[in-house]
Amino acid sequence: MTEVATPVEQPTAEEIARHYSAAMDSVNLIMDGKPTGMSDSDWADCLSRNREHLRIMLAKPWWTTQNLEPLQQAAA
Repeated sequence: MTEVATPVEQPTAEEIARHYSAAMDSVNLIMDGKPTGMSDSDWADCLSRNREHLRIMLAKPWWTTQNLEPLQQAAA
């Protein structure tokens, strides 16, 4: 039996820009720190989800000229 390769997702430039914008939203949320009134456990959950989002985005092969350094720093 032969394996069929799964095609690599190749978003348009506009879609890449939207992905980058969403990733930067996560970066900004992380860098702004815990909002006033948010519990420590909710903040820990929020950080975890946003860092995971950034790790998923950083693994994408289709980035072109975007500066990924803020994503890398916030995901750490």
